[in-house]
Amino acid sequence: MGAPHSVAVNPLKGLQQHGQSIWLDYIQRSIITNGDLKRMVEEDGLGGVTSNPAIFEKAINGSSDYTEALKNLAKERLDPKTVYERLAIKDIQDAADILRSVYDRTHKRDGYVSLEVSPHLATDTSGTVAEARRLWREVGRPNVMIKVPGAVEGIPAVEQLLGEGININVTLLFAQERYAQVAEAYLKALEQVAARGGELGSIASVASFFISRIDVLVDRMLAERLKASTNPDEQATLKGLMGKVAIANGKQTYQAYKRIFSGPRWERLAGKGANTQRVLWASTSTKNPDYRDVLYVEELLGAETVNTLPPATLEAFRDHGQARASLEASLDDANATMEALAKVGISMSEVTDKLLEEAVRLFSEPFDKLLDTVRRHCP
Repeated sequence: MGAPHSVAVNPLKGLQQHGQSIWLDYIQRSIITNGDLKRMVEEDGLGGVTSNPAIFEKAINGSSDYTEALKNLAKERLDPKTVYERLAIKDIQDAADILRSVYDRTHKRDGYVSLEVSPHLATDTSGTVAEARRLWREVGRPNVMIKVPGAVEGIPAVEQLLGEGININVTLLFAQERYAQVAEAYLKALEQVAARGGELGSIASVASFFISRIDVLVDRMLAERLKASTNPDEQATLKGLMGKVAIANGKQTYQAYKRIFSGPRWERLAGKGANTQRVLWASTSTKNPDYRDVLYVEELLGAETVNTLPPATLEAFRDHGQARASLEASLDDANATMEALAKVGISMSEVTDKLLEEAVRLFSEPFDKLLDTVRRHCP
């Protein structure tokens, strides 16, 4: 008899062994109809799907998946936003149905598909609430999350919607201070539901904390300072900060998560069946070709977290990713990185304010482009 064949372990499964859930940051009708999404659930242990206007714009503009549906919808003389929502909601419903087995198996902890409110509502609290309620009703699946941008105006909307039992993915988070406000909104919503005797175990939420965009902006600022610097020590500090800030910011945020979801206040809610609002790492594709293509997966691996990966990053990690408990490693280094950043004169609050403003625009523009595409198909 020959030696037994060794079965290669899928590195994506290794992430789950450390308590992290992997979601796909992508949706397109063909991955639902051709069985790819179902296969990822079965073979990669995929636990969810996230979408946004930019993803739908690429899917509808960049494929023929929606040609027939657009032709049929053109006959109904609907406005472009309604046509887009009909297409998107069908994809979200079908994806949620595929992930329903995960939702049931994990007792409502996983198996979610996210659909975003219009990015134009990012600073409109009442408009966000109204649209989130409507989308929640129209999708009609318990394993869906409505994405609400984490602008300051979004915080009361998050509390209101969660209090009504609507699952929320709070998106576009960059700043630790804003993350803390989002977690507080979640706790307050749970307390309101508990006060009226509601069921806490069916309310689900994640806080989507963006990663790579922080390094893109901070690295650019560091490079500008490097050009102007003539001090060798300062130059060494600036170089040493390149590609380190996003991960350090994420590590500090996770420590805040652990503090918030512990102690008497949280224990009272957990005793009534509440789940924590997990931190979800978003924007985890590596934008700088000098950095490892799975950097933001390997360095942010820890228990009770989610990482949502675009297809190329998911495939890269499946191919050569290394799973290790990294999120709580080298915390002293992470703290030192953030201190050094302040010392070289870069304000993290200015960085995160700018990134939020940019992100709202970066999602609004493809949304408008998407509506233009729909308008051409459905005049």
